[in-house]
Amino acid sequence: MSKSRFVFDKFAKLIEQGLINYKDISDEIISILKSKREEIIFKMKLASKEEIDILSKRIANLEKKLEEKKKRKKTSRARK
Repeated sequence: MSKSRFVFDKFAKLIEQGLINYKDISDEIISILKSKREEIIFKMKLASKEEIDILSKRIANLEKKLEEKKKRKKTSRARK
């Protein structure tokens, strides 16, 4: 019981001093959650946004090349 009383006293003291307000608390919680998210992403070894953009451009280029080759095959058959 004395430990919980101690915690409540500390919170009350901080609120009285005006060191904590809603915005400070929410900013702190958001920063903690962002750091945890980054830790999880790092552990999972996920690709970054830049890497995803580069890979999507490569895929788009390969799809264009495949379409061009398909068109060439169709036109070469028509010529024979």
